[in-house]
Amino acid sequence: MSLTTLLLLMLIGVLAGVFSGLIGIGGGIIMVPMLLLLGLTQHQAQGTSLATLMVPVTFLAVMNYHKEGHVQWHFAIVIAVCFFIGGFLGSKIAVNLDQKMIKKIFAVVLIVVAGKLLWEK
Repeated sequence: MSLTTLLLLMLIGVLAGVFSGLIGIGGGIIMVPMLLLLGLTQHQAQGTSLATLMVPVTFLAVMNYHKEGHVQWHFAIVIAVCFFIGGFLGSKIAVNLDQKMIKKIFAVVLIVVAGKLLWEK
């Protein structure tokens, strides 16, 4: 791995962490597109992003929100269990899809979410 690649990966991690702590995004919206810019395929970018999140990377950010009373733990637990199952099912589907199709699905999701946020009252 070159120094440039290492520095870019470090930048991706810092940006994903800052945006995750700041507005609750990181993997899909920050890491995946930046990994695509580094030349990874859609499958590789998604797999790498998910692998990054296997460890408790958001622990310190969660503790800050928890200290301020901003974590609904009962919601988080239900979502986490279902995310665990959904992630398994989604990955089984994704690894069998053409990356062009996945990129289109990914783009549509980003556009829909961005549009909703942009035009929300």
